[in-house]
Amino acid sequence: MRSHDLDAVLLNPGPSLPYLTDLHFHISERPVVFGLPVDGSACITVPELEAQKLSHAAFELNTTTYTEDVSAWGDAFRKGLSSLGLGAGARVGIEPRSLRVLELRFIEAALPDAELVSCEEVVAHLRSRKDHAEIEQMKEAVRMAQAALDATLPHIKVGVSEREISGRLIANLLAEGSGGELPFQPIIAFGANSANPHAVPTDYKAREGDLILFDWGANNNGYFSDLTRTFALGEPSERCRAIYHAVEAANRAGREAAAPGIKAGAVDDAARNTIVQLGFGEYFTHRTGHGLGLEVHEEPYIRAGNDQQLEPGMTFTVEPGVYLNGEGGVRIEDDMVITMHGAESLSDYDRSLRILPV
Repeated sequence: MRSHDLDAVLLNPGPSLPYLTDLHFHISERPVVFGLPVDGSACITVPELEAQKLSHAAFELNTTTYTEDVSAWGDAFRKGLSSLGLGAGARVGIEPRSLRVLELRFIEAALPDAELVSCEEVVAHLRSRKDHAEIEQMKEAVRMAQAALDATLPHIKVGVSEREISGRLIANLLAEGSGGELPFQPIIAFGANSANPHAVPTDYKAREGDLILFDWGANNNGYFSDLTRTFALGEPSERCRAIYHAVEAANRAGREAAAPGIKAGAVDDAARNTIVQLGFGEYFTHRTGHGLGLEVHEEPYIRAGNDQQLEPGMTFTVEPGVYLNGEGGVRIEDDMVITMHGAESLSDYDRSLRILPV
């Protein structure tokens, strides 16, 4: 905070609040604001019914609560944030991607003379470098996801729908121990639907020769996995085989390019150049990957031109894809961690083309 000239940081419920404080609140119609000054005690303003959670705080915390009387909420936030002792012109950090207008309006009314600036870079740099315990949590999230897929694949047959398989996969994720708040609704896409990178499961029923794409993940104590594998139901077309092998090679190139000190954009370059050289560059329409942890998309972003250097402990995906409109698409996604001397894939699910029995 000092190096970024911040007098305080304000957070509402979201991944950064439990990361920094081990206090857990969910987004609701009742606003919550946590304040951390660069000097002095932290503060929090919460609904009265949530106050007992604060007994577990491991640090000094000035607490202000409010009742269901909405007309008194403004006074509660003015009282709570006044304990930070911020003067006129104070630079106060907020997270624009997470802060709702609901909390923002109470903050503006309570601190009318403060300058609100983004502190996402400050918090993201901390969160992007996982320690050993966090990486172990993510490894377990990967294990859950891979085991759930293994339990789901035997149900892929001609005539089964994307929705049916999505339901089975979600049930299997929960059976493996995943938290109910999955990182995202699994993407289950058959045939031509697999050419849509962010497809939503439909009533489309699998046919012989279809590509079968799974993009899914598990939640282990708030830490996420995010994987993609693509299969064929019976023999695919030669063109679909060709794009599969191009993506397989690009995934390998991206994983092999990752190392400490390497720019994030260089990982994208390695994967993208492979697909371009194999003749499918125009069909790779998204970045190669994104950071992963308490959010399914966070720093660092593995995209062209990103000069951010990868550091030990950073976790991210490598997920090149090729999408042929009207035919099908292939994506192969792994979860990576930068080590002291290279990079390790947290996921080890087979990446070769697997033909599912019809």
